Amino acid sequence: MSDFKTQRRLAASELSVGESRVWINPDPEVAGDLADAITREDIRSQIDDGNIKAKPKKGNSRARIRARNVKRAYGHCKGAGHRKGAKGARSPRKEQWMTKIRALRKRLKELREGGQIDRHAYRLLYRKSKGGEYRSISHLNAYIKAKSLARGE
Repeated sequence: MSDFKTQRRLAASELSVGESRVWINPDPEVAGDLADAITREDIRSQIDDGNIKAKPKKGNSRARIRARNVKRAYGHCKGAGHRKGAKGARSPRKEQWMTKIRALRKRLKELREGGQIDRHAYRLLYRKSKGGEYRSISHLNAYIKAKSLARGE
């Protein structure tokens, strides 16, 4: 039986795939027709007949990655041995700052709109927040309580 090297090469070109992705019908009854197919036109007719096909692309399974991501969602597989990059690369300082300042500003807005602080106190606290004076919302709240900036105290 022929190895169909020429047919495989021509079929790969016609199907726009690599030679390894060309499937040739192994049926001995069709082997004679395939051996005689030596022109591109012959190959196209064999493709139309279904004796030559393109195999589907092989992909990489994502099952293991999905399983790992499920574990990482609740904190597993995140130890020192699994980390690449410095602490600042995994959570950049700028992103930490953005998260913190947005939370502080949101809290200040709530306090001002709720009437707990007046606009002067709001401006003062806003500027101090921008200057990096408060570590967190709880630190901001503690400062407001200590300086009795809130109304009704």
